[in-house]
This record gives sequence, C-alpha cells and structure tokens, in this order.
Amino acid sequence: MKKLYSLVIVLSMFHPAIITKKIKEETTMRVLSGIQPSGKLHIGNYFGAIAQMLKLQEENELFAFIANYHALSGGADLAQLKNNTFEVAVDFLSLGIDPQKTCFWVQSHVKEVLELYWILSRYTPVGLLERAHSYKDKTAKGISPSHALFSYPVLMAADILLFDAQKVPVGKDQIQHLEMTRDIAIKFNNEHGEIFTIPEAYVEESVATVPGIDGAKMSKSYGNTIEIFMEEKALQKRCNKIVTDSTPMGEALDHENCNVFAICSLFLDEEQKCELAQRYRSGKEGYGHFKKYLKSLIWEHFEEARQKRAQYMENPDTVYEILEEGAAKARKIASAKMEIVREAVGII
Repeated sequence: MKKLYSLVIVLSMFHPAIITKKIKEETTMRVLSGIQPSGKLHIGNYFGAIAQMLKLQEENELFAFIANYHALSGGADLAQLKNNTFEVAVDFLSLGIDPQKTCFWVQSHVKEVLELYWILSRYTPVGLLERAHSYKDKTAKGISPSHALFSYPVLMAADILLFDAQKVPVGKDQIQHLEMTRDIAIKFNNEHGEIFTIPEAYVEESVATVPGIDGAKMSKSYGNTIEIFMEEKALQKRCNKIVTDSTPMGEALDHENCNVFAICSLFLDEEQKCELAQRYRSGKEGYGHFKKYLKSLIWEHFEEARQKRAQYMENPDTVYEILEEGAAKARKIASAKMEIVREAVGII
C-alpha cells in the first residue's frame, strides 16, 4: 500500500513560528517530501499532496523519496514491499514527478540516513518520543508497539536534516512531527555548532479535503477511496457506490451537500462548477447521471498519466535508472553532510 506522507513527524508542542503558508516564489528553496509505499494511490492522495508536489518542483529544489525503511515500522505487507516500492515510483513518475527537476530516489539506496538516525538518537530524549501522538494513535489502532515504531520520528528527522531541507510540506495535523525534527536539530547544533539547517513547515492552506464514497475523508484506512489507476468499468462501479440522499428524479438536487458534486468540483474551474450546480437545481438529471459524469472527469483527467504508466511498466529498467540517478545525487549530498557530522561527534 502506498501511504503518502510528507516528511513530518508528530510532536506535541505547537510553535506557530515554524508554519509558513507559502514558499516565496522569488526564492528557490530546498523542499523535501517522503512517500511510503503502502497502497494504491487514490484521488485524495492526488489533490491532497501530489498536485502540491508538482507545483513545488516547478518553483523550488524538490527532493522526494520513497520511504521504504519507514514502511518497516508499521503494518506494511513486507512480502509486497519490493513490488509496492517499484509501483509507487511508477505512479509518481506517471503523474508528473520530473527527474530533471526533482531528485527522486528510494530511501534504502542512501545508507547514510541510517547512520545519521543512530547518531541523532543520542540527542533525542525518551520523553520527546513518548509525547508523539503518532505512536499513541497507531498502537491504539492495533499496530504492534516496537522500537521501529517508537523511534520512527528520529529516522524522519534524519531524512530531513541529512539534506538540509528548508521546507517540509505538512498537513495541519502533522506539524507536531516537524517540531520534533527541529528540537533534535537545535539540540545538536547547540552542542556542535550550526551544522544542521532548521527546517520550516510548508502548510498549503488551500489543499482540499477530498470526501470518500461514504462522505468521510478519503482514506485507505476507511476503505472509501477511488483509485487513480482503476480500470474504466471498475471506476464506474466505484463512483456508483458514492452515498447520496434519496431525492427522486425530477426534483432539484442539493449540490452543496452532495459527495458527488464535491469530488467533481476538484476537476472543474469556477464557471464549470456553476454550470454543474445549475444542472443539479434543474431537476432534469438524477444522481446516476452525475456519477457517470464524475467517472468521465476522472478518466479524462488521468488519461495521459495512464499512458505514461503503461510505458513505465513495460520498461522497468527506465524506472530503476531514474531511481539510481536520483540516489547518486542524494548520496553525494548525504556523504558530504555525514563527513561533517562524524567529525563533530568524534566518529572516525
């Protein structure tokens, strides 16, 4: 399963000073984001994170990696991890991640991150980890408590600090994670000098919350997703399952509280939204018509991505070459940073 998360770790304290609503367009900054290979991508992933990443790669220096080490900390199907890692790479390349603009690699191909993870553990108080909401939430949901899960935030800190990331895209509910990275970096710098860049959060206020087929937030854990790369017939069946009210054909429909309308709106401009709202009010069409319309919007929007995906799946060597090129660039940066870190802490 491909679980999207921006490289953020959860912390209990909230410092408004680290929140940045937007990255200044006139300044190129290093932005870092991670993607867990933990499931098939759905349109909530796309509008909640991927579309933002595509914008960021045009305006900044984007570093994006597939966080397969992090997948070991949770309930990932390890038998499928290798295949899932490959497929998430294919999906992101198909959707527009450009290796000419973005450094894109697999986490396990840059071993320095594990060395830094261990060194940073010395600067991470146990109490800091104990306050992490993520650990509490995941164990409460049945994920077995382990050292990997407990120390997950330290590995995330290593991911961020190793590359001197200046901005990290986060959701409002994820700011605690980045707080922990900042605390660890500040503690290290206080002892050894200004070695790590202190990252700031990038919070995109306009990111949409995409409803699932049941009206709740679209999430794999809720089983209410619409996958991006579904077959056409399966996509229509999925759209048909979207929950609507029982207003009969011939009566005006309430578009403001309709899940179908909400999802359609993600693909439309303001004029098109107004036109669709008028169709709802006319009473001439029922929900079945609008579910077919939604399917057509999704199918057409991702047509080019489907074609690219088919090409990548037929040419896996191309994908591995892209990942290796990205890893080589990442390793060069990581190796230089670790020389400085080792010198600071006395590792020979």
